[in-house]
Amino acid sequence: MKPKILITRAIFPDVIQRLEKVFEVDSNISDKIYSEAELIEKCHDKDGIFSNPADRISAKFMQACTQLKAVCNMAVGYNNIDVAAATNAGIKVTNTPDVLNQTTADFAWALLMATARRVTESEHFLRAGKWEKLTYDGFLGADVYGSTLGIIGMGRIGQAIARRSMGFDMKVVYHNRSQLTPEQEAYANHAQYKSRDQVLQEADHIILVLPYSPAVHHYIGAAEIALMKPTATLINIARGGIVDDAALIAALQRGQIAAAGLDVFENEPAFNQEFLNCTNVVLTPHIGSATESARRAMANCAADNLIAALSGKTPPNLLNPESA
Repeated sequence: MKPKILITRAIFPDVIQRLEKVFEVDSNISDKIYSEAELIEKCHDKDGIFSNPADRISAKFMQACTQLKAVCNMAVGYNNIDVAAATNAGIKVTNTPDVLNQTTADFAWALLMATARRVTESEHFLRAGKWEKLTYDGFLGADVYGSTLGIIGMGRIGQAIARRSMGFDMKVVYHNRSQLTPEQEAYANHAQYKSRDQVLQEADHIILVLPYSPAVHHYIGAAEIALMKPTATLINIARGGIVDDAALIAALQRGQIAAAGLDVFENEPAFNQEFLNCTNVVLTPHIGSATESARRAMANCAADNLIAALSGKTPPNLLNPESA
């Protein structure tokens, strides 16, 4: 008999067809977000899960699904999965790194440019029929060319973002858990390693690209925002929870910093509605990897992981090798 799997959310039909050649597939074509109880009901007899970041794969869930052997997340992040509990249960956990690096780096720049140049705010002004004349001080934004870019989280995506800054003749400062090699720093537009607080103080535009963990919950809060220049912009393409959204809203409303661009939020999709009352923020619904090529690559990467995991092989992107 074929192993049984659950695809927890809607994905590309051809990827489902590929998996159906290997597995008995239960596919959530309706794209409903399952509750934990519904996930347990769906997965009590499953060998593997093709999961989504919206799925909460908890210790309770894994204890209830005793047949489970693999959880393969279609995302780089995996804070929705209790990896330690999976390891204890002998369940392999995988993610989909690398395939979205360039796409996400592109989007970081889209969000940075839109934020610095007040694109969203000025478009709303135009659409509301308020544009009657040109003025010398209309929607004055911040220069990107020749400014200082701060990157917090200098992994592959952070380095790809830094590479793009060469075309804008920017100085790059960064903070990371560990300093890059001199060769990596040179490749990333001669990025200079600094403390987090130094990056916040020096940069004109700050992009957050660090992975989420409980250790970095509210890593950027009121005290950290207070270190930033009043002309600075803050871009978060990392994960919700890294920024204290309430503190950021207060800072934006006071004009403590110039603007923010956000693709991720605490408790998304139920984000803090006070952001909608801030004119100096660009908001997007977690679309950093949203190109067809990137999402297809992610789906096929997750499929590769699942096929390997349930075939007795080591998945390409195994996060917990000690589970084997």
